[in-house]
Amino acid sequence: MIELFKSIQLDKESKTSLYLQLFNCLKELIQDGTLPPDLKLPSVRKLSEALKINQITVVSAFKQLEKEGFAYSKPGSGTYVANSLQAVPESLPTTFLDELYQNDDISVINNDRIKISDQTINFASATPTSDLFPVKDFKLVLNEVLDRDKGSAFGYQDSQGFYPLRESIAEILKRSSIHCNPENIQIISGAQQGIDIISKAFLSQGDYVITESPTYTGAIAVFKSRGAQIADVQMEKDGLNLNILEYTLQKFKPKLIYTIPSFQNPTGCSYSNYKRAEIVRLAEKYGAYIIEDDYVSDLDFENRGFSPLKALDFNHRVIYIKSFSKIFMPGLRLGFMIVPQKLKQQTIEAKHTTDISTSGLTQRAFDLYIREGYWDQHFNFMFDIYKERYFETIHALDGHLPKEVTYSKPGGGLNIWLDMPYGFPVNNLLKHASSNDVVFAPGRIFYSGNCPQSINNIRLSFAAVYTDQIKCGVEKLCAMIASLLDGKDLYQSIRIL
Repeated sequence: MIELFKSIQLDKESKTSLYLQLFNCLKELIQDGTLPPDLKLPSVRKLSEALKINQITVVSAFKQLEKEGFAYSKPGSGTYVANSLQAVPESLPTTFLDELYQNDDISVINNDRIKISDQTINFASATPTSDLFPVKDFKLVLNEVLDRDKGSAFGYQDSQGFYPLRESIAEILKRSSIHCNPENIQIISGAQQGIDIISKAFLSQGDYVITESPTYTGAIAVFKSRGAQIADVQMEKDGLNLNILEYTLQKFKPKLIYTIPSFQNPTGCSYSNYKRAEIVRLAEKYGAYIIEDDYVSDLDFENRGFSPLKALDFNHRVIYIKSFSKIFMPGLRLGFMIVPQKLKQQTIEAKHTTDISTSGLTQRAFDLYIREGYWDQHFNFMFDIYKERYFETIHALDGHLPKEVTYSKPGGGLNIWLDMPYGFPVNNLLKHASSNDVVFAPGRIFYSGNCPQSINNIRLSFAAVYTDQIKCGVEKLCAMIASLLDGKDLYQSIRIL
């Protein structure tokens, strides 16, 4: 196998850095199937010797492959070729989605192939625009904390988190019928870190994790980085298929079940009350723990009133994770977990080895932000904005979506999942829509295994789209969908929009 890699030609006189040249060569070999999924790549040392280049060059190329989804690493084992879903095709922006591992915003678009500009109507990102951030109010509490705590605000914080903030969060949770002690709350630097901490604490090489299918890509990347095997279970309109779930629990004996039970990402589906109770019961029966990723359950625009799984967790099987990023300021990287008592020490140790503690200044300021009533005020503000955008999107889809395309109204959350007809060319739509200043997320990226050819979904998020853009954006998108369904020249359709 090393002979194949020796054939790679790098131009040391080129203006393009060597690591990018190596990255592009490896990417091409992955995309054309020469390097199949799950193949272990040569070690850094062997590849650097074969190509007569610095080991740092190889490390940088491998990191770029991981960043763009073409490879994944197993601690202590090496770097491996990703499967077809992790290896994002050239037509797909590699970092426009907050779902791609550890990237929460639109910044770099697939080597400039698909661009985001001020004119772009962005249905791809589920992150709020920065003009909605409560900068003025947060500045007030920051200054007050600095005056009050002085240098203490910059010291290392307890790994479990600032105790007064944990008290404030415990009070907020009572509104969702979750009653817990501050001692069981772990402050984390965002939900992504929470998933990583749990994985670090409890997963070993080869352990199984059950995930929904489709699901949040960032979670899949975390589990695989820990050497876990993914067993996905089909999502239905009211939650996981319980028969397949129980069969999978029996067969693989997974340690964890990863769920997003309310306004699921990407589908927007919510579990029925029956399925919520059943998944908790099955976890207890088969000795698994549930990671409940409470993505946006509080954005309930039609008063569906679902209870979190944690509120039903009488046998302490649910690890509850929540981030403030979709309501507050994502760059602060602030969230929390509720961990069963018997798992607490392992979790604290994993948090400590990850980053010692979440920023003490941020925690102290956010605690004061809650206690002064700013949190409730800002949440209500964001709720109203998202609700308006949700109904504007629904009305636009109802008025313009071709009859061949179907969707269910989720009643809340930030995402709407469109089911395209069999064989619909989503790749073509993605490319041409972006050239016409509309972007969205193709559904295939949210699947953990080999994606069936019949998967032709797209995800629309209205989090980053202003209300006055939504109708125009949906009309443009629907016109292009209709043209593709009719087999017309899409470029001609774009010219008449």
